[in-house]
Amino acid sequence: MNDVLESIREKAKARPRRIVLPETEDSRTIEAIDCLLDNRIVKVVAVGKEDVRKKLKSKRLDDLELIDPEKYQKKEEFINKYYELRKHKGMTPEEARRIVTTEYVTFGALLVRQGVADGFVAGADHTTPDVVRTSIYCLELDRSIGTVSGAFLMVVPDCEYGSNGIFVFADCGVNPDPSSNQLSGVAVAAAKLFEKLVGEAPRVAFLSYSSKGSAKGKLVDKVVEAVRKAREKAPNIMIDGEFQVDSAIVPEVAKIKCSDSQVAGRANVLIFPSLDSGNISYKIVQRLAKARAVGPLLMGMTKPASDLSRGCDASDIADAAAITSLRAD
Repeated sequence: MNDVLESIREKAKARPRRIVLPETEDSRTIEAIDCLLDNRIVKVVAVGKEDVRKKLKSKRLDDLELIDPEKYQKKEEFINKYYELRKHKGMTPEEARRIVTTEYVTFGALLVRQGVADGFVAGADHTTPDVVRTSIYCLELDRSIGTVSGAFLMVVPDCEYGSNGIFVFADCGVNPDPSSNQLSGVAVAAAKLFEKLVGEAPRVAFLSYSSKGSAKGKLVDKVVEAVRKAREKAPNIMIDGEFQVDSAIVPEVAKIKCSDSQVAGRANVLIFPSLDSGNISYKIVQRLAKARAVGPLLMGMTKPASDLSRGCDASDIADAAAITSLRAD
């Protein structure tokens, strides 16, 4: 089941990017850094004091770039940039200095913003809202997508659906009640993410409690409108809906309910109508089907960032770093 993750690691190794891991006080991050250094998967940029090196066991510590925000030579430039980004919200220069020098996730995001690094991974010690807010504050939004969202790469063992058990689920981490326009942006971003990570054509299904008009209501109407807008934004991507989940992924059901659809029964990118449905679904699949769930991979910004579940382990952090590196390519 981990063939796709191994492929992602190998692709990342071929052109390793500078990926920031700011949560160096967490033992899982330290273990992930060891793995990334030993296998040369990415160029690790760690944020912290010099004693971080003492925690590491890797024999490749010479490859580690460790940055202490308080001693960083471009510290004043970063403080001024953060102040400029946030002064419209009442940020003071003093507050900007405190945040940049003491909040490592913010400093890590600024390293990406300023072009020092190519992406960052955080969330082992911070909530998703914390990581998402920092990303929005510090990174530039991709206006062609129009909304920030969170996707999961799902790898389901012994599964014939999707692309041999491989899916992208979105949005599972950011928008509680997305509009039809937001959903369309999420779908386009998720499709591009799937193609980048898996190397196959995305087949995007918008999910609902209705399959092609089998039920009526405002929630169905929102999804139907999202499908229309997504097709306008990305006419070359296979996009369809609205589908119940069995219509989306099970060929036998699709033949009965949606026989004229190129996506029905074959979907590998699933777009959920709300954060409730997306978050609940990925965790059910992760726990009951013993799937690997890597993410939330943040979408909708011009540079890549990845959130983590606070229940993650070191391999989740390493895989998120590999994916972030590949997305920066």
